[in-house]
Amino acid sequence: MAKDLSILIPARNEMFLYRTIEDILANIEADTEIIAVLDGEWAKPEIPQHERVNIIYVPESVGQRAATNMAAKLSRAKYVMKIDAHCSFDKGFDIKMIEAFKETGENTTMVPTMRNLWAFSWKCYKCGWKKYQGPTPQKCDNCGDTEHIKRKMMWVGKEEPQSNSYCFDAEPHFQYFNEYTKRPEYRKDLEETGLTETMSLQGSCWMLTRDKYWDLNICDEKFGSWGSQGIEVSVKTWLSGGRVLVNHKTWYAHMFRTQGGDFGFPYPISGSDQKKAKEFAKDLFFNNKWYKQIRPLSWLVEKFWPVKGWTNEDLQKLKENKFVFKGSTADTKTSEIEPRSEPVRGEPAPIQSEPSGTLNGSARENMQTQNEEAMSGYLLEKDVIYNIRN
Repeated sequence: MAKDLSILIPARNEMFLYRTIEDILANIEADTEIIAVLDGEWAKPEIPQHERVNIIYVPESVGQRAATNMAAKLSRAKYVMKIDAHCSFDKGFDIKMIEAFKETGENTTMVPTMRNLWAFSWKCYKCGWKKYQGPTPQKCDNCGDTEHIKRKMMWVGKEEPQSNSYCFDAEPHFQYFNEYTKRPEYRKDLEETGLTETMSLQGSCWMLTRDKYWDLNICDEKFGSWGSQGIEVSVKTWLSGGRVLVNHKTWYAHMFRTQGGDFGFPYPISGSDQKKAKEFAKDLFFNNKWYKQIRPLSWLVEKFWPVKGWTNEDLQKLKENKFVFKGSTADTKTSEIEPRSEPVRGEPAPIQSEPSGTLNGSARENMQTQNEEAMSGYLLEKDVIYNIRN
């Protein structure tokens, strides 16, 4: 019998895949299944058997796009949602997304509001020092101890910041597009429907019908293993006559890893691979070569104009098919930069991390107590001690 939704998870060297799947199972309310692809590595910890969980093991890595396509081929659901293997979710997120599609129609790609996932902190169990998630500390910054630092699970979808608008610049690089959220058309859509348009996507989560997934070839392996996926998914949707929307009625939280070491990307980061994806996107979309498009790329840029990272000259040349790329020395995967809250004028920026290992006040204590109680008894990672009481 066909499912409502298949959640597709390409995973490689993902220590939080188990926790992500557990979180999904705790929060789904529709007839939803999970299809995870273990791309070249067995999951650690192992994924327990569950009637709603399907696991595909590939002994040699095929790459993120190919792994996602492999999962999609197994799906028989009406909708598919691709997610990263380090995410948490709102209660009933699947029902809330499916209901939104009933309002918008099926020629849509949709994503929930994105929060930042506070998955864990580091804690020195000798002196109590704490540090926000990141690479394994070599020693305690407070007492210098090297033997009593353990990972303390939090698993909190932080309420701030919340990301709801994205774009790409003329390079193209992914960009957060907070400027668009201040425009009257955005405010009007938000107030009337709870659904707002976005030029592009961040790439860690997106949902569309399974038929559209294949019709648009939404994970074209010619782009390479990964890179420019948010641009590919959003541009293909817009230029084929569809819409890309953010559903403010629900959310997911994504853990960002940009600090390197043992807290970096699960797939090898190759400058040549990133360049390949970017160059393919440039040729396909900026030269209007995609065979499914009924709109030029200039139409999309004009729709959201002014767009961060675009000049009037850029747009005019794009419309005249005379666009020339200026080149960039940037090598950061901008879609993996953790977003920050914008401070209200005259007020300090809100705390986004634990600068000295702690958050301030009773709010931190309440949040920590609730989440530690919720986490008790969970197996999260083999060979790591989770002492979840202070």
